[in-house]
Amino acid sequence: MAKVYKDLRDFLELLEAEGQLVRVKEEVNPEPDIAAAGRAAANLGKNQPAIFFEKVKGYKYSVVTNVHGSWQNHALMLGLDKNTSTKDQFYELNRRWDKFPVPPNIVKREDAPCKENVVDKNINLFEILPLYRINEQDGGFFISKASVVTADPEFPDDFNKLNVGTYRIQVKDKDRVGIQALAMHDIAVQLEKAEAENKPLPICITLGNNPLVTFMASTPIGYSQNEYEFVGALQDGVPTDIVKSDLYDHLYVPAGSEVVLEGHIIPRVRTVEGPFGEFPGSYSGSRLQCEVQIDRITHRTNPIFENLYLGLPWTEIDYLMALNTSVPLYKQLKESMPEVVAVNAMYTHGIGVIISTKVRYGGYAKGVAFRLLSTPHGMPYSKVVIVVDEFVDPFNLEQVMWALTTRVQPSKDVSIIENCPGMPLDPSSNPPGMHSKLIIDATTPVAPEPNPRETQLLDPPATTKEWEEKLKEMMKNLNK
Repeated sequence: MAKVYKDLRDFLELLEAEGQLVRVKEEVNPEPDIAAAGRAAANLGKNQPAIFFEKVKGYKYSVVTNVHGSWQNHALMLGLDKNTSTKDQFYELNRRWDKFPVPPNIVKREDAPCKENVVDKNINLFEILPLYRINEQDGGFFISKASVVTADPEFPDDFNKLNVGTYRIQVKDKDRVGIQALAMHDIAVQLEKAEAENKPLPICITLGNNPLVTFMASTPIGYSQNEYEFVGALQDGVPTDIVKSDLYDHLYVPAGSEVVLEGHIIPRVRTVEGPFGEFPGSYSGSRLQCEVQIDRITHRTNPIFENLYLGLPWTEIDYLMALNTSVPLYKQLKESMPEVVAVNAMYTHGIGVIISTKVRYGGYAKGVAFRLLSTPHGMPYSKVVIVVDEFVDPFNLEQVMWALTTRVQPSKDVSIIENCPGMPLDPSSNPPGMHSKLIIDATTPVAPEPNPRETQLLDPPATTKEWEEKLKEMMKNLNK
């Protein structure tokens, strides 16, 4: 059984014990120090640590960033050895995915750490959250790592339609925030139903969560699939703890959250939100977005504010969205095309995707790409799709480049599809939300497709696997 973390604090203790967290004890300026440290950690290239700022000038409480910001931290999140390879983490996630659903454990209010303190009068976000701009030209203070809980107003008691998602949030006032609800997001479905009747949409914004809750909140799953039930699956069958919202009987929040903001989306109100430095590595510009009125705050004693840095890849956002984008797409393809071996959608939240598949017949690789582009996430997000043979590791870019350079004949293997859905935050989409799609077939031709130049692949020498294990042991001894 994998190690399971009750909350963010539990995970931070483990990261520190594993040498994956550094504490900054001296007082820092909120800007630019916190974001600069997040960028600097990403620049280290490997073993990037989480960074815990004990004292932030002008604020009472501490900040942690880069919690998910390395493959080592990602492996530890899953309770694996921190040196587990990316590919092995992919297959372990895939194994646990099949344990869904694992119903969560609903705890009593008095047993939920997130309820230790209550603020329901004179609400002031600036007293509880050490807010700062993440990038210099952000339009204000953004909360970039919240797990946002909403429900379908048409079916408020349908637990399967309880949504836990990640959306960018801009602080507008002491008790008011803006939230970006794009059309392809689940929250947009719920908001549309509420606004059709001019009713507020109840919402809970939870901060500083169990790392797998945060992971699942940023995972593209089905509208009627409950994220909390997936957290239990990814905890290898151990239920996650949740507790009922104070204001809404049909909303449940992670019991160990550091901070919970409860309120409602104001119906039919839009105000300017942004610009914001987004996950494609550029500013998104400003748009009219919804506003949330905060009516109540609960928080742990001495709450930790968790936020993430977004910049040119790779930064924490890329690690957080890498495999939780890849595995759902793999599952959806594998269901109808069992020849698919693996899916690497780690690049810019699946805007770029590499698929490894066995090719059954001529043109099959393009069919696999078309299937990807018809999935709920692939349709708006995925723009560049590369398909490689089953023996090519899609997580090994050297092998992928080999396939591109030795298997692609541009005149027949590169296809462009015009006038498709696109991701509005992708700065190359024009107009925002519309795009062309690029498919590159880097597989070996199979009949009836002509293959005028058959080739014989080079096989590794017979005892290569034994030598791999021997060298690993020798390297371990060198590092003792």
